[in-house]
Parts: sequence; structure tokens; C-alpha cells
Amino acid sequence: MSSASPSPVPESRPASVKESGVIVRSAPLRGASVALRVLALCAAVATLHFAAPLLLPVVLAILLFYALNPIVNLFTRWWVPRALASVLVVAALVTGIGAGAVALWPQVDAVVAKIPDGAAKLRTTFRRARGGAPDSALERVQAAAKAIDSAAAEAKGPAERRPGVTRVEIEQPIRVSDWLVTGGIGAIGLMGQMVTILFLTIFLLNEDDSFKRKLVRQMESRGSKRVTVSILNDIARRIQSFLWVQLITSSLVAIVTGLVLWWLGVEQPAAWGLLAGLMNLVPYFGALVVAVVLAAVGFLQFGTLEGAALVAGASLAITTIEGMFITPHFISRAASLNHVAIFLAIAFWSWAWGAPGMLLAVPLLMAIKAVCDHVEGLKGFGEFLGE
Repeated sequence: MSSASPSPVPESRPASVKESGVIVRSAPLRGASVALRVLALCAAVATLHFAAPLLLPVVLAILLFYALNPIVNLFTRWWVPRALASVLVVAALVTGIGAGAVALWPQVDAVVAKIPDGAAKLRTTFRRARGGAPDSALERVQAAAKAIDSAAAEAKGPAERRPGVTRVEIEQPIRVSDWLVTGGIGAIGLMGQMVTILFLTIFLLNEDDSFKRKLVRQMESRGSKRVTVSILNDIARRIQSFLWVQLITSSLVAIVTGLVLWWLGVEQPAAWGLLAGLMNLVPYFGALVVAVVLAAVGFLQFGTLEGAALVAGASLAITTIEGMFITPHFISRAASLNHVAIFLAIAFWSWAWGAPGMLLAVPLLMAIKAVCDHVEGLKGFGEFLGE
């Protein structure tokens, strides 16, 4: 009597097996790897957002280092000690900014003093323009919301009154001293960050390439050392070029805008030219904000829509010529960036770091593109960031 041989039991397949010299990973492990990468990305984004007070001074100091390092190198070629050259260059920068602020302060103060009257005049103008027109959609929605609140309160009935208990409503008075204390603390914190940025910039200028040499020494192979040096040099070259182009073009925008506004008869043209130069550092949004502000200024001063359109149009024409012809001429194609990538970078960094993030979005994006262009697995993303 022949006994039936037992059927072979299927052998359980491990999560990761080696077939013909190739490691095959199962779907659960691949899913876990993707989940870990997503969690790591979310953690990095959260860290960037919440660590902004710590990271912002460091990033600003690094950008100042890239911008001022060529000047310090020029001083060292003239046999000036590097430490002394670093201090002199930073001191000259602070002195120049302070002198410019003192020279422009009367016009800036006059503009700030006119803001309340200008806002009141604009409100009066809008009310007159509307005249006897029916309520706007927003006002109708607000009226409907108030009616719903009143109906809900009536349906709920009067509030229960307990004997011997008197309802008291406390109104906290506005204390100017609290505002002064809060503003003073904010100003002290801002001054502390500025001092931190200046000292960190001096230390970076004094160290020069020592950090780069230390980082390169940590690389294991000669190829990785060569790639690291190439990435660092490319980042320095692109950021230096971008910063100097932005400085020159923004200065030109400020000067030309101030002269054009002076020719048109706009009051305080130097202050508005300074605003145009500063906002020129923010792509797209800066020119739009300046045009809207100058349109309001032209309308308040000249009292006509033609005057407002003329002032705003002059500002837009200057920024358009600068953005379409001058800046692309000085920035190489290798350092050019995709407009979609710039827009997304501004949106992300403005969320993460607020107004300073809008100013730092393009330099940070340029540094990321320089890294992607030299790393084999990231070249596709680098091509997406470029034009």
C-alpha cells in the first residue's frame, strides 16, 4: 500500500530576498520607505518654519558674506590683514546705510505723517463715488449675518438671571504704555538680530575658505571631494553674481523712479524711489505693490484718475524694462530660474519666514539649483528649476 507523499508547503517569502544577485524589495518595504521620506520632508519644513528666528540671521549673514567677500579679497591683495579688512568692509556698509537713512529720513517722516490724512481722504472719496448706490454685496452679507444672530438670540430666550447676581461687563482700557513696552521689546530684539548678523558676517569673512576646506576633508573619495568643491564654487559664483546684479538694478530702479516722480511733480520722490528700489528685490509682487501705492499717492495729490494712472504707469514701465531687458542681460542662462519655480519659492518662503522669506526666496532657490546641477540623482529637478 503506497503512502501519499505530503504536498510541499509553500515557503514564506521574506520581505527582501536576493535573486540572481539582485536584491528585490517587497511592496510593504517600499511603501515604508516612501512614508519615511514624506515624514522627513514634513519634519524639515516644520523645522524651517519654527526655527526662523535662529535660521534667518545665519542665512542673511551667509548672503552678506558672498556679497562682501570679493571686496575683502581685494583688500587682502593690497596687503591688508584679512581680519582688519573684514571689519572695515562691514563698518563701511553700516556707515553707508546709516548715512542714507539720515539723509532720507525727512522725506520718509513726511510720508508717514500724511498716511492718516490720506487714508481718511481715500475713504471719503470711495463713499462719494458710491453715492446713493445700493449696498455692496459685502454689506448685504454682513446685514444678513447680523439678522441671523439676532434671530438665534431671540430663539434662545433671555439669559437666565440668578437672584443676587449682577451681570458686569468689563472694558479693558487701551494703555499706550503697553504699546510702548511691546514696541520697545520688538526693537531691542531686532537690534540684537542685526548685531548677530554683523558679527557673524565678520567671522565668516575672516575665516574665508577654511569652512570649505574642512568640509572637503570630510569627504571619503577624491571624486566626492571634487564634486563638493565644484558645488560650493558654483553656489558662490551664482549667488555673488545674483546679489550684485540685484543691488545694481534695484539702485537704478530707485534712482530712475525718484527722478521720474520728481519730474511729474510728486511730493517726496526720494522716499517713493527708495520704496521702489527695496520692493524690486521681490519678483512680481514688488512691482505690483509699488504701482498700487503710487497710484493712491497720485490720486491723493492730483485728485484725478489720470494722475493716478500716470504715476502708476511710470512705475510699472520702469520695473518692466528692468525685469525684461536689463536683469536678464547680466544674469547668465545657467543661473536663470523658471518663473513657476520662482513663484512657488516665494509662496513657500513667505509662509515659512514671512517678509524676509520673500526677499531670500530667489537666492535660496539659486543655491538649491546649483546643488541639483552637480548631483547625478537631482539633475532632473535642476532642469525643472531652470528655464
